[in-house]
Amino acid sequence: MTKVLVTGGAGYIGTALVPTLLKRGYEVTVVDNLMYHQTVLTTFCSDPNFKFVLGDVRDDKLMNPLIDDADIIIPLACLVGMPACNKQPFTATQVNEWAVKTLSDRVKKTKKIIFPTTNSGYGVGEVRGNELVFCNEETPLAPLSLYGTTKVNAENYLKAKSDAVCLRLATVFGVSERMRLDLLVNDFTYKACTDKYIVLFESSFKRNFIHVKDVVGAMIFAIDHYDEMKGESFNVGLSSANLSKMELCEAIREKLPHFAIQESEIDNDPDKRNYIVSNEKLESLGWKPTVTLEEGIDELIKAYQIISNNNKLFTNQ
Repeated sequence: MTKVLVTGGAGYIGTALVPTLLKRGYEVTVVDNLMYHQTVLTTFCSDPNFKFVLGDVRDDKLMNPLIDDADIIIPLACLVGMPACNKQPFTATQVNEWAVKTLSDRVKKTKKIIFPTTNSGYGVGEVRGNELVFCNEETPLAPLSLYGTTKVNAENYLKAKSDAVCLRLATVFGVSERMRLDLLVNDFTYKACTDKYIVLFESSFKRNFIHVKDVVGAMIFAIDHYDEMKGESFNVGLSSANLSKMELCEAIREKLPHFAIQESEIDNDPDKRNYIVSNEKLESLGWKPTVTLEEGIDELIKAYQIISNNNKLFTNQ
């Protein structure tokens, strides 16, 4: 039986990935420190192919035998996003970069590594005339944040030392068992449902988006097409969703017409990312996303009724 090691498997992506791996008949071992006290993985405890290890990916004595025993490794453990990394910069560097480098040094070439990295590495895209130029996998990486820097450094090291497939994820959205409200689509939709208004800074800044289910689908695709993809990086996003903040808000307002959108030029957003991304390289191999932005917004609106436990917040009055 194929053995899969998932670090950080109790997180936003991990809790969507683990059930898919189990359904495919893999033996799945999750390592997580449960820093958010999440219990969602208890759902899988009745499955004999599911194993859970409470621990830290920086603990070599813990990790080395798990790495040696695995056939496929998916390192999801990470301090995600600029605010979290700026709050704990040393921990972010240890977890996001050093732990991945240590893993890479340990892994034999016969093992498969599927590494999720980020579009954030593109920083600010090239502008020709008044239009952004699409970033592809050959575009120089210039991250603007500690988060982006740690992920880019880990990606570069993995590609130099192993045959890893590196998936540069667009900004993820959608419902997961370990929900995150800080991601842009999730955040803006939540504000539309609750506050019914939003103040935008740098409303023209663009980025690409992808549903969490399609992130899982891309990882499964990489496992199945590893020989074609190994040693390379691939953008993973919705080609129909290279959108500005304003365009995203307008898409949400199509679902919630009383969502008020206010642009502000007084203050600014510390997140200066502004780019559009080509996903053609991965699509040319046959991968296609399955969830549109509009479907994801519909899903979120339903979910926030449950999460808030107060349906009055979600009326259009």
